Amino acid sequence: MKPLVGAMQAWSCFVISVFAIIILSILGILFKGNHPELVGGEEDPKNGEEVAATAFIAVMIYAGFLVFCGLQGLLHLRESRRGAIAL
Repeated sequence: MKPLVGAMQAWSCFVISVFAIIILSILGILFKGNHPELVGGEEDPKNGEEVAATAFIAVMIYAGFLVFCGLQGLLHLRESRRGAIAL
């Protein structure tokens, strides 16, 4: 199977996805707990639970990117070490 994206793009996407999952998970946890710094002001969202749900949906999307990009990166590793498998 041939990779769909280049090696640099695959590994960049993988790293960005890891950081996005970490950051959005922390924000989702804080919004779910109605942390005063995030929901305490006048212009802040009133319902932290809804914002947390949206953040966790974004985490799932980035998890999909993490899997896809990781597999693309592994395909590049296999292609460069042992040669591509022709189907």
